[in-house]
Amino acid sequence: MPEAAPVPNTFKELKGWKVATPSDQLDRGDWWTFYHDPKLALLLKQIEISNQTVAAQAASYLQARALIREAQSSLLPTISTSSTATRAFSGPKAGAAGAIATAGAAGSYTSTFTPAFTGTWTLDVWGKVARQIESNTSGGQASAADLDNVKLAAQAQLATAYFNLRAADSLHDLLVRYTAEYKKTLDIVTNQFNAGFSVTEGDVKTAEAQVFITEAQALQALLVRAQFEHAIAVLIGRPPAEFSIGTNLLAGSIPRIPVSVPSTLLERRPDIAASERIMQEQNALIGVAVAAYYPNISLSAVLQWTGGQPAPFNVANIVWSLGAAGTQVLFEGGLRGAQVDAARAVYWQSVATYRQTVLTAFQQVEDQLVAIRLLKQQLVLQQKAVADQRRAVDVFINQFRAGTVAYTTVVQGEILLLTDEESLLTTRQNLFLASVALIEALGGGWDTNLLPGKEELKRDTTFFPQLPPNGAALRLDPPPDNPASH
Repeated sequence: MPEAAPVPNTFKELKGWKVATPSDQLDRGDWWTFYHDPKLALLLKQIEISNQTVAAQAASYLQARALIREAQSSLLPTISTSSTATRAFSGPKAGAAGAIATAGAAGSYTSTFTPAFTGTWTLDVWGKVARQIESNTSGGQASAADLDNVKLAAQAQLATAYFNLRAADSLHDLLVRYTAEYKKTLDIVTNQFNAGFSVTEGDVKTAEAQVFITEAQALQALLVRAQFEHAIAVLIGRPPAEFSIGTNLLAGSIPRIPVSVPSTLLERRPDIAASERIMQEQNALIGVAVAAYYPNISLSAVLQWTGGQPAPFNVANIVWSLGAAGTQVLFEGGLRGAQVDAARAVYWQSVATYRQTVLTAFQQVEDQLVAIRLLKQQLVLQQKAVADQRRAVDVFINQFRAGTVAYTTVVQGEILLLTDEESLLTTRQNLFLASVALIEALGGGWDTNLLPGKEELKRDTTFFPQLPPNGAALRLDPPPDNPASH
């Protein structure tokens, strides 16, 4: 039974959100289907195939499974075999002291073969091995949860980079459109200057500078886009030189994300599950330390044959023995008591880590709930500001053509309009990033049913090395093609 964790009844920022029901929870694993973006879905599926961080954690999970089998082997006896062969020569005078050799006598040769089987078995009378198996099994579950957590984190990183890339596409498109508008304004200013209107050469140069700076900003957007594209390539295990993704604009709004009550978060976050299993692992190790107080009891057996032939399996030259031994340490200066205390301290450390993980999970959900709520309100206000400023710029341009306002009024209006447009885009970008962070904070559709059961892990005992089980999550080689390239 895990230690209690501080769990609120409801999220503080849940007001206005629809509480999820069992039928509309995040889909297991494929949480990205909410975005209805086939390109994003294609990229995210490659995370568990060729992401090298995921591959490293998958290998760590295989190691954890091997440790379970290693502990289970201690329940079985150890059987070994050996065989010795000797050949000896005795000279004619090698007998007793003072003996006289017979005339013509020669030395003698003797061959001795000794095949043997030896068995030892340490009995788990006090449950030390059983608790070690229990500890390693919980550790295997924790490693499986860590694997899912690493996978989810990598998917969230890719989705974040993807939406940042789409925002860079949208910013570049915005700047290209504004460059075209500024060039039209430049034509108006130039024509008025050439016609002798009240337009100075300084106005013309200002209009030209506005075109140049906007073109430069568009190039900066391309630079940012390229860097996010490189980040995506690395996340799917590809060299950036071999990967490209086509241009597309950021979608207009984020999907509706169902949010469960806080108590379900304990079952839907792999990092919480991992912390809980680590608690169980450390609790079992207390039992291992306590078992060291009791004596070790072991059985041994030896079966061998001795004779002058390589395989003298005959009752006449058989030698065997059976034995039992018990050892008990009577005094060692409080070493074992200190080891038990240390094991208990590590357990309580894992309890604190578990509770802190739970608290951090609630904080992350609350952070993204309030971010989405306020960003949506901010988005509405910014859309109104852009519409009003767009109308103001149109009026300023018409007034400038009529000669009723100076060109500086137009420039200031256009600069403010572009700033408003960029702020609006940034808010939409932040909404998408907050939605990804919220889905990650909710566990991304994961739940504890995806963990391998303890009995399932214990049944993996084998006397032979194991190859990685079939499954995309444990494939370390990248896929042969690049479906995301354009």
